[in-house]
Formats: sequence, C-alpha cells, structure tokens
Amino acid sequence: MILLTGATGKTGSATAKALNEKGITFRALIRNEEKRGDIESLGGEVVIGSIENKEAVDQSMVDVETALILLPNSENQLSLEKQLVDSAKQAGANRVVKMSSIEATPDATSPIPKLHLESEEYIKQSGLSWTMIKPNFYMQNLLASAGTIKDQGKIFLPMGEGKTGMIDTTDVGKVLAKVLSEDGHESMNHEITGPEILSFNEVAEIFSKGLDKQVDYVDVPLAAYKETLGQFLTNQWHLDAVIDLFKGIADGGIEEKTDTYSELMGESPKSLSEFISENSFIFKS
Repeated sequence: MILLTGATGKTGSATAKALNEKGITFRALIRNEEKRGDIESLGGEVVIGSIENKEAVDQSMVDVETALILLPNSENQLSLEKQLVDSAKQAGANRVVKMSSIEATPDATSPIPKLHLESEEYIKQSGLSWTMIKPNFYMQNLLASAGTIKDQGKIFLPMGEGKTGMIDTTDVGKVLAKVLSEDGHESMNHEITGPEILSFNEVAEIFSKGLDKQVDYVDVPLAAYKETLGQFLTNQWHLDAVIDLFKGIADGGIEEKTDTYSELMGESPKSLSEFISENSFIFKS
C-alpha cells in the first residue's frame, strides 16, 4: 500500500491522479471529510485525521509499504515529518519518498530549505529506504498574479534578475507517482526543473506572447512586497520564510536546468508557454 500525505493540495492531488491513471491503488490521510469523494473517485482509500494527530498517522500507516511525505511549509513541519518517519518505521514500511526542494543544500541559509535538509537527514538516518524529490519554483505560483496580469498587464514580484527553473505541479505529480510505484529510485535525489531557466523579465515576455498583450515584470522592493504579502500571510514565521526564499531567487536563484524529468518520464516537462496556454482563461479578462 502507498500512503499519500498532502493529497488534497495541488501537487498531492496531481500525484493521486497520476497513480489512478496507472491503475495503482493508494491510501490518503486527509483532514477534510468534504474532500473524501475527490480521493475515492481516484480509487484512493481515505483515512480522516489531522497530520498532527499521532493516532490518525499511525492508523494511516497500517500495511503501508511506501509513504509520501508532502507537507505544507510551516514552523512545525520538521517535527511532523519526523513523526511520519517514526510511524512509518514502527509500522514496518519499507520506504519514504519526501517532497523536498532543490534549494535544500548543505550551504542553505533560508529557513525552508534548511528545514527540508534536516528532515532529509533524519530520513536517511532512520534506516528506511528513501527517495528525495526536489523541484524548484512551481508555475502555479504565478496564478497569484492573475489579477494584475489581467487588469494591469503587470507581474509584481521581488525577484530582481534572479532565475528559476519553473515546473508544473502536474509534472511533479507524475514523477511522484512513478517513484512511489516502482523500484530503482532508492537513495536517490531527483532534482527536477522545467525545460527553461528563466528570469522574471523573460517570464513576462512569455506571458506577452502567450496572451497576445503586453505584460511587464515590476521588480518590487522586498520590504514593500513583504508588507503587502503580510496582509495575506498572517503567520509571521511563514511570512519571513517565504520572503527569505524570494530573496534567494533575487540573489541569483539557479543557473542550470536538470534533465531529470525527461530521463524519468521519457518526455519533456511542460514549458511555461504551454502552462499559460492551458490556463489562459485565468490570465485573460
């Protein structure tokens, strides 16, 4: 049995869908009873309970061979991921697949990558077989700019000239489904980017072509952006951590794409222009 955490989020739901398309059954630990039907329609077994509830976690681990650790970033994330690892080990699971980050490197200084790295190390020391999936910036993050793209033809972000390897969460879900459902990925770090390394000025150019209208990138000072974002992210730890991630991109980001997706899946990952085309109804007035 495969256990999914985070199955109702963008990446987790893409993973559940990809497993269903492979004809592979799975179990999902979710907290929202109203989303039970979404999981069951994809052939998933549902355990209702909070990830913070050890009893629910232990219940979800019964007869599990491989567990996916896919948690939202939070100040409690590390302790929750450790609890999942301990529960998996106690239940007799064989393997853990963790959603990490390409920025989770030994020289990381930002809170979220450092958290991921510490969780990775805990998993590696657990004695369980492991695989780390390490994407970069999600294309879906750009949906937050849909309003200003539609109304003003502008993308307001504090990324400077930094570059990212944007990837669609659907593609990450395909990778996760493959890794969860087959052998041969043990003790591997799968670093995944999209097909292009892009600055946000280049992102704006691609939007301009895809939407057939002028779209400009406006580089917002970090302090000003943090003040605006703070109206929506009320948790101070989360706000500080996100801003620190953005600062990492502004300071340079990543310079090289990886071919990991193509090597694993035998196809190219979705390009930003394809993502814009698929979601043009969101970005157009």
